[in-house]
Amino acid sequence: MATYAEVTDVTKRWAREASALEVTLIETRLDDVERMIRRRISDLDEQVADGDIDPEDVKQVEADSVLRLVRNPEGYLQETDGDYSYMLQRDLASGKLEITSEEWESLGIRPTGMSVIVPRLVMPT
Repeated sequence: MATYAEVTDVTKRWAREASALEVTLIETRLDDVERMIRRRISDLDEQVADGDIDPEDVKQVEADSVLRLVRNPEGYLQETDGDYSYMLQRDLASGKLEITSEEWESLGIRPTGMSVIVPRLVMPT
């Protein structure tokens, strides 16, 4: 499947070359994230063609989503080796392919407000 972002869009943001195995992972995950976007924006191509969504925004969202996963596919938050340890930001270390709310907003999807349903109990008279 052709996606807006390509492997090079991910590796440019990563600032390094990907191994053959990483390229396979990136290609697969780009397909996955494109499907995620199309589930919420079924007319994505039309909105891009009409100028309602910038294709560069789609490319950036796809590449950044995949890059977060490729950098830390196991979702490690912290690692220690002897006296050396480091910790990753929680939002960068989930190990899941995710699109952030800010990224959805750049594609025109606004967060919905939270609703609370309060039952009204009527006592029999």
